[in-house]
Amino acid sequence: MEKIKRVSDAPKPKVISINMDAAFFFERAVQSLDRFHYDKALKYFRRAAEYEQDNPVNHCNLAGVLSEMGNYDESNQILQQILETIDPEMTECHFYMANNYANMENFEQAEQALVRYLETDPTGQFMDESEEMMEMLSYELERPAPLTSIKSREGLFEHDKARALLEEGKFAEAVRQLEKLVKNQPDFTAARNNLALAYYYMGQFEKAMETIKGVLEIDAGNLHALCNMAIFHQHFGNKQELAELTDLLRKTFPYQQDHVFKLATTMGILSEHEKAYHLFKRLLKAGDGTSDPCLYHYAAVAACHIGRFTEAYRYWKQAQKLDPGAEISKFYLEQLRTRDKVEEPLTWSYHYHLPFEEQFRVLEKSTQGIPDQLKKDPLVRSSFFWALRHGDIETKLQVIQAFGLIADNEVRDALQDFILDRQEDDYLKKVAIFVLRSMGIREAIPAYLENEKIMVEASPYSPHLPVWDAKWQSVMETALSHMHKRYDMVQQYDLEILWVEFLTKIYPNVPKINKSEGWAAALEYLIAKMHRRAISYQEVSTRYGVTVSTVSRNVKLIDDTCGLREKMEAIFNKFTSI
Repeated sequence: MEKIKRVSDAPKPKVISINMDAAFFFERAVQSLDRFHYDKALKYFRRAAEYEQDNPVNHCNLAGVLSEMGNYDESNQILQQILETIDPEMTECHFYMANNYANMENFEQAEQALVRYLETDPTGQFMDESEEMMEMLSYELERPAPLTSIKSREGLFEHDKARALLEEGKFAEAVRQLEKLVKNQPDFTAARNNLALAYYYMGQFEKAMETIKGVLEIDAGNLHALCNMAIFHQHFGNKQELAELTDLLRKTFPYQQDHVFKLATTMGILSEHEKAYHLFKRLLKAGDGTSDPCLYHYAAVAACHIGRFTEAYRYWKQAQKLDPGAEISKFYLEQLRTRDKVEEPLTWSYHYHLPFEEQFRVLEKSTQGIPDQLKKDPLVRSSFFWALRHGDIETKLQVIQAFGLIADNEVRDALQDFILDRQEDDYLKKVAIFVLRSMGIREAIPAYLENEKIMVEASPYSPHLPVWDAKWQSVMETALSHMHKRYDMVQQYDLEILWVEFLTKIYPNVPKINKSEGWAAALEYLIAKMHRRAISYQEVSTRYGVTVSTVSRNVKLIDDTCGLREKMEAIFNKFTSI
């Protein structure tokens, strides 16, 4: 008799289904690339391309891995297939094919592909690389390339100039150049991207967002625009949009080095530190930028965020070797050394400059003002512009003082915009006006003070004085000339305020001023006392060349007239109460 097979009563094991679609294989491919397992990456990219045969990005990634492995012929076949059957507008494929042909030493076909790229690509995404390749091909073929036109060359000189201005931190000037360029060439996406960045650096976030949206309307897959958009979403707190875009960027595998770098820095800013770490490590392993201390700094910061402190130490030591005069690596190496001893969590910033608070500590200790290198650093300047728009009152005051030391056209434009802002504090705006005057601006300046727009004349802001006497001006200028570089901008401004207040309260019975030095010495003495600086009647009278009794008499009159004890309390409590 046949034995009956019984069904087991034991519970069946749970089966977790895996959705093996294009995204699944893409993620596996990227993971393999991060580990430099090109054979596995190739297999996974093939599967991704099979699942989404109409997606040119999957095929382009496959061609990229084949090129990395030296299979240039097959890579070109795939790139040609993209152009013929999938997406004829993907003009960068011509550039990739030119690279492959050049690596195969087929220089004639490399030239043809490169010429095709330059004559059809509207954005000039690989313009710098194309120029280098064209120079090499002209040398190999012993003749110039037969170019009739370079589509993306229109306006390129102006764009290069604007980009240089951005790199120098001259944001307002760059904006003027780029706005004009974009108006003349609306499809120039590289110019639009840089315009968005310039707006962002200046703290004009709404304009930056609007500009990036314009780029994506023209080119929905523009990686620079997508990265910038993600950063803007993070700034505005658009959580849903940010999550969707971050997920897309997490799955993106660029194989052009400038795209790898852009994505790496963006992922770092978005706190996707694991992804950023692998991208920076990939750049270092490829050898590109290994003489750049910034790249080692970025890799070190990413390493710290994921707990790889030993590697971070090694990267910062290399950055220090490449940039021995900078304080940045030294600062972070010290943070690494003391990280177990501090109570508050440490901040690891991707920006290659000292943290904002540390910059001011360095400036406070310096007697030489802001070093030229710091003045020209676009990241430092952008942090100043950002803080002037979005910092607290004390930080804004520090920035205004720093701007007084930088004192260039960008600073002038920023401060003039600041004093017209209805939302800003009147005290801060008056300090900004004082800084503008110290920069040599003598014409009337429009400002929004005490809830109305007015023109502030060159004389001190004194709305309750019907006149401003030249002798009064002489007293103030004498004091300020003695205090220059010995007192900060706020202390100098407080001197002006004290002098105007004294004259306003005592007017029209202003005492006769025979010698400006006696009153100037009294003002400096009082300002020093108000800001708790060590000073004596003897010291100040000697420096101004007047008698102690003159200084003492003038100090008493100003003190009695202005109620200086209350004034001192007001100054000491101005910011501590915020």
